[in-house]
Amino acid sequence: MPALSRLGICENRCQFRCPDVIFHKSAFPSALYAVTMIRVAILTVSDKGARGERIDTSVAEVRQLLQQGPFAEVDYQVVPDEQALIRAKLRIWADGEGVDLILTSGGTGLALRDRTPEATREVIEREVPGLAERMRYVGMQHNLLAALSRGVCGVRRQTLIVNLPGSPKGARESLEAILGILPHAVDTITGGRSAPEAWHQ
Repeated sequence: MPALSRLGICENRCQFRCPDVIFHKSAFPSALYAVTMIRVAILTVSDKGARGERIDTSVAEVRQLLQQGPFAEVDYQVVPDEQALIRAKLRIWADGEGVDLILTSGGTGLALRDRTPEATREVIEREVPGLAERMRYVGMQHNLLAALSRGVCGVRRQTLIVNLPGSPKGARESLEAILGILPHAVDTITGGRSAPEAWHQ
């Protein structure tokens, strides 16, 4: 992808000027440009991480990918694998109207304590199965064990919630698989807050 200047203008001059963000269309084929940044909250679900016994290495992978597009991290927290705590945090973020996209990491496997999908289903009002299917499909091209991921994606009010695996590699591959789709998804959910009419052409 062509480098971005300090002013955020593509060096190839192939995109529109915008005071907030410009990104090269080859990286995000579903969108032309974003007028406002997509506000992202990241929730890591990990018993050991919540106790301070494990460094959250997955969040670094997630943040690196988010830098490639019109995303602005507005919050980050770590909670243990407790369904009620996960559910409560998702509701607070989604109902607070300050977050467009919530990315969770961890708790999507088959272990007894893996409860992120259950908590997410209790919160969302509409499921978006295609995103989860895409993440699993791409993941299985690298590792068949990706089929065991139970992550779900859905919408609560005007916030999109996406469950990512807890491993750094799994989180990165899953987010990469849907990264170019997310701007259009968020724009649709928010009723066009983040992009012009040309986005939908």
